[in-house]
Amino acid sequence: MSISYNKLWKLLIDKKMTKTELRLAADISTTTLAKLGKDETVSMDVLIRICNVLDCNIGDIMDATKEAL
Repeated sequence: MSISYNKLWKLLIDKKMTKTELRLAADISTTTLAKLGKDETVSMDVLIRICNVLDCNIGDIMDATKEAL
């Protein structure tokens, strides 16, 4: 599976929120924020905290697609 958080970055722009503001509001580490920026996997707990802060669902912040062989 390939993960993309492009929807998250677009949502932050729409809400006029910076990555730092999100990090502080969702209480996530800079390392976790860097993983999100590199489209790496993060825990479900982190995704839920982000969704709570942004008042959205997981599908609104990420996509998971099957990698081509």
